[in-house]
Amino acid sequence: MTVRVYIPCDSAALAVGADEVVVALQRGAQVRGETVEIVRNGSRGLFWLEPLVEVQTAQGRVAYGPVEASDVEGLLDAGLLAGAPHALCHGPTEAMPWLQRQERQTFARMGITDPLSLHDYEAHGGLAGLRRALALDNTAVVQEVLDSGLRGRGGAAFPAGIKWKTVASAAAAQKYVCCNADEGDSGTFSDRMVMEGDPFMLIEGMAIAGLATGATQGYVYVRSEYPHAIATLRQAIARARAAGWLGADILGSGRAFELDVRKAAGAYVCGEETAMLESLEGKRGIVRAKPPLPALQGLFGQPTLIHNVITLASVPVILAQGAAFYRDFGMGRSRGTLPIQLAGNIKHGGLVEKAFGVTLRELVEGFGGGTASGRPIKAIQVGGPLGAYVPPEHWDLPLDYEAYAAVGAVVGHGGIVVHDDQADMAKLARYAMEFCAIESCGKCTPCRIGSTRGVEVIDRITRASAQTRPQQVTLLRDLCDTMLHGSLCAMGGMTPYPVLSALDHYPQDFGLAAPAKRAA
Repeated sequence: MTVRVYIPCDSAALAVGADEVVVALQRGAQVRGETVEIVRNGSRGLFWLEPLVEVQTAQGRVAYGPVEASDVEGLLDAGLLAGAPHALCHGPTEAMPWLQRQERQTFARMGITDPLSLHDYEAHGGLAGLRRALALDNTAVVQEVLDSGLRGRGGAAFPAGIKWKTVASAAAAQKYVCCNADEGDSGTFSDRMVMEGDPFMLIEGMAIAGLATGATQGYVYVRSEYPHAIATLRQAIARARAAGWLGADILGSGRAFELDVRKAAGAYVCGEETAMLESLEGKRGIVRAKPPLPALQGLFGQPTLIHNVITLASVPVILAQGAAFYRDFGMGRSRGTLPIQLAGNIKHGGLVEKAFGVTLRELVEGFGGGTASGRPIKAIQVGGPLGAYVPPEHWDLPLDYEAYAAVGAVVGHGGIVVHDDQADMAKLARYAMEFCAIESCGKCTPCRIGSTRGVEVIDRITRASAQTRPQQVTLLRDLCDTMLHGSLCAMGGMTPYPVLSALDHYPQDFGLAAPAKRAA
């Protein structure tokens, strides 16, 4: 009897020896006369257990992890292929608390299917959204996205349906759909997981977007540091094209949409949509002034729909299940689910998909298990390197775009980086300014010069005497105000967020008096 075993091909699993586990399992099974079929699936997102090996049994999949190549012989002797108990066994995969407590919509197939199997994709609900979109007129598809409440998951949180409506209404002979997969924020990996673990979902989402807006050409702009994602995505596009999911006659509808991958230029600023367009056009990646908006004059001057990976990957489930189904998740104006990435000094790092409204405390303590160091948590940065450091008094705030904006924080791309009580917040604030100085495209003065001056001022604050330090703090706040309100894009406009949040909530790290405790 052939036993099916799942071992991830995700970059995170490969980095900790998944390929070596495959070789060891094949060798061990052969010696024992056992027949195994190894399926290279995507990661489930439980990164602290990678490589996570799953064995198909009559009762479902049974999980083992983290499995090293040296563990395989012992696991086989203990009855791995029968799903037998072992110190590395976590029981039925679907019953694991980490997965049971999530609301996986975008990541419903993640870790379950072979990422490059057309059959697996369709068997687990794939293409249902595209088939429904082909049965509707363009206006109705756009309305579904509007009614779902989907907002851009790349950080700006702009209502996706408004972008779709603008591009669809624009008159032009050629329109484009561009996916910004230049995922460069610290602690973020959900885009990579989609491209490596469920690429057909992104392809389907982009095809639906193209049909709805009248665009016939799409591009996925993938960061150069993601070679495995680029290779997987290109294979998936070739297979989708051969199956008639892309090309001049999508699923026999007579409607066209083509898709290509472009490797990014290796600059953080190209995560900004207009800098990405410049790079796609073969130019230096620098920010464009707005207006005109890319929705009207984008790639090569034509109407262009721009979203990040998770936004487009959310579209198939919206079309397949209906706008109301998706809108029923979340709270306020933050509808649907968000793939949240737990990273930094955290015991159980990985991906959690939850409806908006979950708290940082539940995520970091409930899912993450606290710090990897075992020390108390001091600060949590939400929203990438330009996101604010969220202090303990806000850890019970619901994860919601408006709620976070009200306290000077951002949800961003859903990346969460945890720091314990040994973190020096002044050094982290300095790093934010230095990062901006290095990655700035240089087009606008507040960002280009302000970030450099910011590093210098923070250095002066940490070295200054108690008498002169307040003057430098005032200067830093003025500088941040200039960057916040005078920068052309979020590169300079958001760098003050981590700096000011560190200064406001952790002044003692700058040599300042601790904030007075509020009366109960």
